[in-house]
Amino acid sequence: MAAEADSMSASLSSDLFYDILRRLDGLTLASAACVSSFFSSLTKEEKIWEEVCSSLWPSTNREDIKQLISSLGGFRKFYADCFPLIVNNDVPDYQWKDYVEYSEEWTDADYYGDVDENDRVSPSDFVSVVDIRYKDKHIYSGVLSGIPNANSSTGWFYDCPFRIDFLNHAAGDDNVEDGVTISVSDGLPSISSIEKERKDGNLWRELRGGIRLSWIVVNKKLKQAANLASWVPLYGHRHWPTETDFVLRFGSVLSAKDILPCQVAECILFMKLRLVSAEDDGPLTTLKLTELSMQLEDMEGSCVNGRNSLLILKESLSCRRSKNYNEFLKSCHLYAKVQNELKEEKMRNESRLDRLCIVSGILAFSIFWYYVI
Repeated sequence: MAAEADSMSASLSSDLFYDILRRLDGLTLASAACVSSFFSSLTKEEKIWEEVCSSLWPSTNREDIKQLISSLGGFRKFYADCFPLIVNNDVPDYQWKDYVEYSEEWTDADYYGDVDENDRVSPSDFVSVVDIRYKDKHIYSGVLSGIPNANSSTGWFYDCPFRIDFLNHAAGDDNVEDGVTISVSDGLPSISSIEKERKDGNLWRELRGGIRLSWIVVNKKLKQAANLASWVPLYGHRHWPTETDFVLRFGSVLSAKDILPCQVAECILFMKLRLVSAEDDGPLTTLKLTELSMQLEDMEGSCVNGRNSLLILKESLSCRRSKNYNEFLKSCHLYAKVQNELKEEKMRNESRLDRLCIVSGILAFSIFWYYVI
């Protein structure tokens, strides 16, 4: 096969092959590199990988992001780092009794230990590169340098629950002309009323099946990058009580070894869209993106503070990754299984504690009346 490819390449122009290769997606391009030494040399061209990344992540068209990717090692490396999803199968059999709350009085040294100054993590080290697609149509791209409001002189960020609000519109802001929207022209089905949608759920099925999210986190200091999103939603529901809001949840399972007692954390990416009408009293034809945010939670569902979240994000950029989506889902299901077992154990322990308190109260009351009488 390789000999035939080299023979064919000798009789045809390399420019022709280059033009063919630049039309391929990343996975096919990587496979082509294994055919022969000739194809391997062609697929090392940075311009080809720049076009692949541009097609997959339109946000990489920005000049500042191009310079950032160049500093990371180029577009070929960027694709290799960010196309596979983070896979973490090292979910420990964490017990409720193992949970230890962190003290608010701990100092930086208590959290970080004896760490070299160059290894410390700062909010300004990170850049978020976000892209949203619906049915292969680009809907939104955005870049966020640092973490908003994290560099306050008071240092509140490090002890408060970690959260990045990429987009957040006011609850009453339904102006279709202002903001990011998905409409019928993008392939969204039109519905006549929310009652009809509640019955058939056609819009909800189309949305869950067609929406795609990529949230790449870059550490400028370490020159590392990874995609923390799951591409497709892991969970979703209509937001009660309005039923005009749809909440989609993406994410991944990250290592928190030697950072959190449970050794793992869940990166949760929330996307909320509101169903609005493009015309007054007209059919409901448009979904408006009203929220896009990131937060980290431990296995008990508690939000991780800013200090530990930075450490987890740093570690996540060197985690194992896979192009096999089923393997990625398996790691998410493993985490959910252990988390559910933990919640059930916690409920059993709390139930036993409640019964013990009731028995103790009855016993104390009986003793009291015994001596009174």
